[in-house]
Amino acid sequence: MNIELRHIRYFVAVAEELHFGRAADRLGISQPPLSQQILALEREIGARLLERSNRRVELTEAGKLFLKEATEILGKVDSAATLAGRLHRGQVGEVKIGFFGSAPFVDAFQRLIFDFRKRHPQVNLVLREMPTYQQVDAILDGRLDVGFVRPLEPEPASIDSVEIWREPLMAVLRSDHPLASEDHDLSVADLAAEPLVLYAGSIGSGLHQKVADLCRDAGFSPNIAQEAIATPTMMGLVAAGIGISILPASLERLSFEGLRFRPLKEAKAQTAIWLVKRGDDRSTLVRNLFQAAGALKVTGAGARSDGGV
Repeated sequence: MNIELRHIRYFVAVAEELHFGRAADRLGISQPPLSQQILALEREIGARLLERSNRRVELTEAGKLFLKEATEILGKVDSAATLAGRLHRGQVGEVKIGFFGSAPFVDAFQRLIFDFRKRHPQVNLVLREMPTYQQVDAILDGRLDVGFVRPLEPEPASIDSVEIWREPLMAVLRSDHPLASEDHDLSVADLAAEPLVLYAGSIGSGLHQKVADLCRDAGFSPNIAQEAIATPTMMGLVAAGIGISILPASLERLSFEGLRFRPLKEAKAQTAIWLVKRGDDRSTLVRNLFQAAGALKVTGAGARSDGGV
């Protein structure tokens, strides 16, 4: 059976008007082609749908049934077309977003998510907490669309990124540590004799290597007492006296009694947060989110503009 969508539209117009002339005007075509198309539809179906006379047009029983089903079909087609258009324009759909555990405490993360939800109220944001290295794997295999990550070392060639936040790194000490009471900014060199609690290099966020580079520039190799993958774990280890840590300034919001955050004077003692996606992703929603991130251009409080990540 070969029934075209235009045949259905033509029939519904005639069935609703019960007049070929008015239906033709409504459809913007002349009456003879309309009559021919209705006849072709009836031949294709094998049933008369309309009773015609010089004075009136009436639906047959088969026509009444066909009108009910045809109206539903046209409604679904129109709805599907509208939905597809809105999806293409990035007005509906779903975005799967990864983030590392402390990202929600960063102003840029909060602003970007809040503003995007406000502009796209019918877009479902699925947020999943996971470490940076797991986010990259999830983006590459399609389980995530985008991710909020610390700088990647090295950055995969298949990943696109935009920086949304830059902030200082700070020394984190027990409040009774001698260096915690100093009234001036610390230097990385002041930590040369101290055991350090660092992020594990295996999590791929780049912070481990960043601290190692800062120590090298200060003329010493870091004395790593313990590595960890979770920020609260690192803070707990510092509070337990295992060593000193170097963490992003935004994490001071997570601090608890017994710890003190101290600024570092080195210009390069800073880090960033990136929004990343798969390089070949063509989703309109992802593109809209990336454009919003690029327009954000927020600098973290106290961050210095010189020096690399």
